[in-house]
Amino acid sequence: MAALTGVAALTLAVTACAPQDDGSDASASKSPASCTKDKLPLKTAGKLTVATDKPAFEPWFKNDDPSNGQGFESAVAYAVAGKLGFTKDQVAWTTQSFESSYAPGPKNFDFDINQISATPAREKAVTFSDGYYDVQQGVVALKAGKFANATSIAELKKARIAVQVGTTALQAVQNQIKPDGQPKIFNTQIDAVNALKNKQVDLLLVDLPTAFYVTAAQIDGSKIVGQLPQTEGGSTEHFGLLMEKGSTLVGCLNQAVGQLKSSGELAKIQQQWLTSSAGAPVLK
Repeated sequence: MAALTGVAALTLAVTACAPQDDGSDASASKSPASCTKDKLPLKTAGKLTVATDKPAFEPWFKNDDPSNGQGFESAVAYAVAGKLGFTKDQVAWTTQSFESSYAPGPKNFDFDINQISATPAREKAVTFSDGYYDVQQGVVALKAGKFANATSIAELKKARIAVQVGTTALQAVQNQIKPDGQPKIFNTQIDAVNALKNKQVDLLLVDLPTAFYVTAAQIDGSKIVGQLPQTEGGSTEHFGLLMEKGSTLVGCLNQAVGQLKSSGELAKIQQQWLTSSAGAPVLK
């Protein structure tokens, strides 16, 4: 884990997380008459209930403890909470798996923060806030592997690729790399990581910050081959705070995220906890 500290100190190029116009329903645009704490539509009065998965991986969280305020998403959650008027002890964390977070139906949390990309398909079942982080996918290989020095997407087509089920990384494999063989799909990220570690696959595809963590702390002798370009059409994949469908909390969360962006606080959190994309060239 100590290896991550040096990596995390690198400067991260900060980009604006512009919301996408994806035709989400009108109910998602509604918000409470007031964003003061006592007027918010909360699951538990006086408490902001925030969900994430377990284990909670670095660099998004630290020491598998979302409540310590360390790691990018923990810090973002508490910064959002602060904008809504909550103190740290008024934030309650609950566990929600990645796959079930965007399933249809009522939720037992106010919002979920778990590297969940806002996609049109997911927005049919849940509501997302404006983006708090723009995403690109990173390609990880063993340094001794035959694809370690690839410089183009075309060179990756013959590789055996590991990816976690239900992630946008899987979509990137299918839509951008289009490998000759089917990717090897795993239920959890750690299973996909172990597949590369044990040489069952040639490559691992994960979001770029996670790729830096994998190479720094999870797989000795691994490297980032590069990053995939943003998807065609200019749309930017981004992580959003997830709520149950039609939640009127979304307006206040958007307001909080907007304030964090305009003040520069979100950029500072990003610089502190996420690693630089330097050293991860875009694969063409």
